[in-house]
Amino acid sequence: MQRLVLVDLDHTLVERRCPTTEWTAEFCAERGLPPAAEPAILAAPTAETFERLAAAHGTDRSGPDLWTRYVDGLAERVYVLPGALEAVGRLRAAGWTVTVLTNGYTAIQGAKLARTGLLEAVDTVCISEEAGARKPDPEIFRVAARRSGHDLAAGAWMVGNNPATDILGAQAAGVGSIWISPELPWQADHPAPDHAVRDVPAAAEVLLGLPG
Repeated sequence: MQRLVLVDLDHTLVERRCPTTEWTAEFCAERGLPPAAEPAILAAPTAETFERLAAAHGTDRSGPDLWTRYVDGLAERVYVLPGALEAVGRLRAAGWTVTVLTNGYTAIQGAKLARTGLLEAVDTVCISEEAGARKPDPEIFRVAARRSGHDLAAGAWMVGNNPATDILGAQAAGVGSIWISPELPWQADHPAPDHAVRDVPAAAEVLLGLPG
């Protein structure tokens, strides 16, 4: 099997310092947007949403400015989980191609990656909005592999915390799966992952221990 590993972003490589709902409420209060704007932002955090909100509520900020500040604020409230960067470095040093595969909006996920230093630490990134598919759709796994210079048919691994999108998605795509779960047991009504570990460093140990 080729040395390709796809790694989820949120709650796998990074964690939030506060819930997105909390930051959105804080953001609206500071920028003169009413509480009624919060559901719209949470449902579709896009530049177009902020353009509409700026026009509807007559704030002293333009739509693009609101959008930029919102994205930057989200990125500031994210941190890399302990040992994750070092684990990525070990995998790459051992010849693994490491690709971040994440569902989400391109600007937001990209800002998180850049802010945390992960963008420079991995080989490539595949984000659902710009890829045109979302996990667990096997197509996004194929897109991520192609961007990494690989063919998914030659094998890969998926590391992630979400049973439905990461693990069942990996199984549907025909790749190995490593579930990140510090506390919760696996749901018995779903096919089990190949491995269950506490964090990314432990997942790296599994991959580094595989036969060459």
